Formats: sequence, C-alpha cells, structure tokens
Amino acid sequence: MPGLVSCLGDLIVTGIIILVSDHVKSEIWTNEVSDVQFGGLGSRVTLTCGGSHGGSPVEWRFNGSSVPPWQTHEGSLTLLNTTHSMEGNYSCHDERGTLLQSIKLRLGHPPHFVNVSCNMPSHMKIYCSWVQTKTTLLPTMYRTSYSIRGSGVEPCEQQHIGVNECTITNPQFWSSSKVLVNITEINPLGSNSTIIQIDAHELLKPDPPEDVRVFQVEGLPTQFLVQWSGPSSWSAEIMGGFPLTFLLRYRPIGSNYWSTWMYVLIIPQLETEENTSLKITDALVGHMHQIQIRAQDALINHSQWSEWTHVVEARPWIEPWEETTEEQVDYSFSIFNLSFPVRTTDKSPDSSLYPNGSLGLLVLLGLFAAFMVAVLLTIIVLLWIKQRKQDNVKKQELTSMVRMKSIPI
Repeated sequence: MPGLVSCLGDLIVTGIIILVSDHVKSEIWTNEVSDVQFGGLGSRVTLTCGGSHGGSPVEWRFNGSSVPPWQTHEGSLTLLNTTHSMEGNYSCHDERGTLLQSIKLRLGHPPHFVNVSCNMPSHMKIYCSWVQTKTTLLPTMYRTSYSIRGSGVEPCEQQHIGVNECTITNPQFWSSSKVLVNITEINPLGSNSTIIQIDAHELLKPDPPEDVRVFQVEGLPTQFLVQWSGPSSWSAEIMGGFPLTFLLRYRPIGSNYWSTWMYVLIIPQLETEENTSLKITDALVGHMHQIQIRAQDALINHSQWSEWTHVVEARPWIEPWEETTEEQVDYSFSIFNLSFPVRTTDKSPDSSLYPNGSLGLLVLLGLFAAFMVAVLLTIIVLLWIKQRKQDNVKKQELTSMVRMKSIPI
C-alpha cells in the first residue's frame, strides 16, 4: 500500500507539471507581427484574407506570382499537404489589384520529446541539459521545472537564453533522493513535456581534485610527497561539513600495474595542507612515475567516483652525482623456452621495468653465444660422422676389387 500511495503521488506531481507547461502554449509569440502564420509540414493550412469584404472576389499571390483560383474559396487560400516549397510571402488583392493583406507563412513540426541528461558535482547543484530529438524548424522555447516528493514544483533556473541548460540549486533531497525533472518544449504548434526521474544519490559525482603537486623527499630515493586541493565546487564555503574520500594511484612509467594508497578522508571546513597530502614510500629508485587522484562523497558510498585528475609525472630524489636510470620495458627473447628482459629506452606504457637490465643483457648474450657454439659443434660432428661413413664405404669397395683381381680364372 505505501508503494501505491507513492506512485499516485508521483503521478499527481507529473500531472501538475504538464498542466503548468500546457498553459503557456503561445506566450512567446506575442511579439511576432500579426501577418506571420505558422503551419505544420505535411498538413492542411488555410490562409484568410483579413482585408476582404464578404463575397467580394480576392486574388492571392505567392512571392508575387498568381495562385491558381481553384485553391481559393470565399477569400481564403487552402494549401494541402504542405512542403518547404510552400513557405514564403502570400498576399491577397481586390479586383483592382490593391493589396489587402500580406502573410508570411512558416512551416515546421510540433514539439517533440528531448533527450535530457543531468550531472551533480556537489550536494548543492544539479545541472541538466537537453537536445532536441526532432528539429522543429520553428521558434522554440523551453519551460523547465523539478519536484521532489513531499514538495511542490520548483523552477529549474535557465541562466542563458538560447542555451539548453538549467540548474537546480540547493535541492532538498535528504528526505527523498528521487527528483522529477520536467523539460517542456513549446513552439507555435503546441507543447510537449519530457519528464525524467533521477536518483540524486546515484547521480552525485564530484569534480576531480585540483592543483596536484608532487615533491621529492631529500635523501629518500623511494619516496614522494603528493599534495592536492579538493574540487572548487566542493569547497568549505559551499559544502560546509560534507566530507570527501580521496584515492591516489601511481606507477613507474612503462608499468602495466597501478599501486593505490589508502583512502584519505577530508572534511572541507577543516581543510589544511596536511590533510590533503600523502607520502608514497615505495617508489622505484631513479624512475619517472605517473600519479593520479580521484574523489568520492564519503557519506554516500554508492555515489560515483570523480574522473581521475590529469597525469602528473615526477622522479624521486637521487644523489646529485648519480646518472638518471633509463626506463626499461619487458622485451622478451625466447631461447629454450626461457624469457629474458632486454634493456631499452622505449617508454611504452604497456611494458614492465627491470632495474638489472644490463646484467640480463649480458646473461642473454652469453647464453646465445653458448647456443651458437653448441649448434656449430653439432654441425661439425655430424659432418665428420658423415665423412667417416663415406670413407669406410670407399675402403670396403676398394678391398672387394683387390680380392676379385686376386682370384685365379
């Protein structure tokens, strides 16, 4: 029963939104001149000559050319199955050719549904935008509103005329996370409402953290100090005490695998330099690393993570006299079904690092030389055996011939 009551409440709110939007069908065209008439493409359109007297003959012209008389009836002009070619300037004239009225005809389509998408970077604002699913070819405006269960219909504020965006400011969704958003498209041929329901808790997705900085720790070649700021849309002035959780990931350039550090909880109103920093303690000595951070609402764990920040690259501290180590990739060369890393300066992000690449290269070269020597010795032995067999055969043939000659006839 509570579910049924909830559904009925949503339907009533939806009905109110539609009635409010239908009430404003033609308000925006009061500033149009009176001799502009709108019609639907593919429909029947009738133009009436306002300056004619009842029963008096009227001549209609389209862009200066006469219109066939069979299209007129009692001073009116009827157009059937209208097309774009019928748009233009129409005029009606009396018997003496005097202009009685001119009408500009514009043709298009009635309003249609729109595609609506919303995003919520903080608890204080929901941004919605929309695009037409069908171009109407007519002057169009939008009425936007929203409602939350238990409250009335409120406007979704449009900041800029002609931009299909609106903002819900400070939505009271703690009582109910379900928000109904209504976008009503209106043109001279009518109106049509698109209503969507969004879950504010699931929609919540903070903006990425900002101002990510990475510092070397002097004397410690395996450590970084990473500092950042929370997203400006989640600042202490705006958000009060809503906390954020941060996740940091890092990897040496060339590695396939990211390492992640603990979640860091930050309360905006207590924000200091110390609680927006984290120390990485297991960096790879001498290698460039990539670092990224993202954020999530700490109280609503099924909300979305922000996008990752842009990659920041840094190298840990090294002794001033040490040469920087070139990055290496996993380039395997198979001998006897064994793989050995080869040192290279290619910084492919899909390769693995091997700090002892020089030793591996020497081992590989030694094994390869041993293999080639073994192959060469095998070939020599095989050739020697073959040659020995051939010598034995010749020796036997020679012995047989000597014996045959020594036999008396």
